[in-house]
Amino acid sequence: MEKAILGRTGLAVTKLSYGAMEIRGPRVWSGRPIEDAEAARVLNAVLDSGINLIDTSYDYGRSEELIGRFLSHRRQEFVLATKCGCKVADCGDHDEVTHEWTRDNLMRNIDGSLSRMRTDYIDILQLHGPTVRQAEEGALVEVLKEIKASGKVGHIGVSSYLPHLPAYVEWGSFDTFQLPYSALEREHEGWIDRAAEAGAGVIVRGGVGQGEPGVGRGSSERWSAWEDAKLDELLEHGEQRTGFLLRFTLSHPSMTTTIVGTKSVEHLADNVRYAAKGPLPADVYAEAKRRLDAIGRTALQV
Repeated sequence: MEKAILGRTGLAVTKLSYGAMEIRGPRVWSGRPIEDAEAARVLNAVLDSGINLIDTSYDYGRSEELIGRFLSHRRQEFVLATKCGCKVADCGDHDEVTHEWTRDNLMRNIDGSLSRMRTDYIDILQLHGPTVRQAEEGALVEVLKEIKASGKVGHIGVSSYLPHLPAYVEWGSFDTFQLPYSALEREHEGWIDRAAEAGAGVIVRGGVGQGEPGVGRGSSERWSAWEDAKLDELLEHGEQRTGFLLRFTLSHPSMTTTIVGTKSVEHLADNVRYAAKGPLPADVYAEAKRRLDAIGRTALQV
């Protein structure tokens, strides 16, 4: 599995990472049920395949708990990233997720995450989508630095999106940025470059368009770009659409790694197989971008 250096963290991470939201269970965001044995199989298959970065969050249902149960004995084999700022309320048959941008809540988050994942450190702690105003009013960067100074966290980052990125990149405080990006969602294409130029590592989420509608969590609106740009014409013989999207994402020269989630060992194997093929051929990559530009699915001006 090809690796890249995650910006100023110095961490060598695989270009394909694992997004553990898919093992959250049914209590949050209409997640699907997952048996413990099923979670154990997929999590261990992630590491057995060579993937060495796992991304989760305090509010991803059972995700952190399952990582702790089934991977804590392999902790030295992977880089662990989670997110903070989250609050989870038990509403009987489901959990409601909100955010609270205070020092006390971030401190509760990190201690809860460490406990559930049965570890004494997190490699990357990321703010989970605050606005710039929320980050400023809560002095969140200072709180993250305090947590880092305690030894509980190695590096700090933010999971964000426009219009907040310009300020966050300008601050120069974050070691990593997690951004949404794929061939079907190119708005942040230039900001991947900007974050990397500032020395940060770039973690892409949504790099396979969240999967095709009806199979994954991808929306019909997002996937309409595939049909409109006639991207089927660019597929290699037998190539899956999500495989092509993964390779498109891997073709961005400034991205470090892309997190792709699944609760299926078979889907995981497909992702690993396509990632092993590496970026798209240069001419195919250029043609895909040309077609997407022609239908208005293009990068926003930086």
